Amino acid sequence: MQFTAKARYIRFSPYKLRPLVDVVRGKDADYALNWFSTCALKRVRPLKKILESAVANAKSQANLAESDLVVREFCVDEGPTITYYKPGAMGRANLQRRRLSHLKVMVAPKVSTEQSKKKEE
Repeated sequence: MQFTAKARYIRFSPYKLRPLVDVVRGKDADYALNWFSTCALKRVRPLKKILESAVANAKSQANLAESDLVVREFCVDEGPTITYYKPGAMGRANLQRRRLSHLKVMVAPKVSTEQSKKKEE
């Protein structure tokens, strides 16, 4: 069983969020939350919040603990881009782009080695 959480229109560029997500993808949810807690970047806050939401969904629906969950999928997709102009040199207008992100997290229970052997047979 898989549990998901989504967040849309996050005001950080997906190019800046993806390296942070790559660190925790495939790891335990407990490890990922601890890593996000110790990371001193402001852009980690929405990532931590959505992961906590997915873990809370698992707790409420299937009564699973953080230590029993694995981050299966953590997607950072590009949202709409807000474009505006700022004054530039010699009276020109410089185009500015404010990129937004859409986040999706999927957590699933850990599969122990004994369970995987039984499935193979």
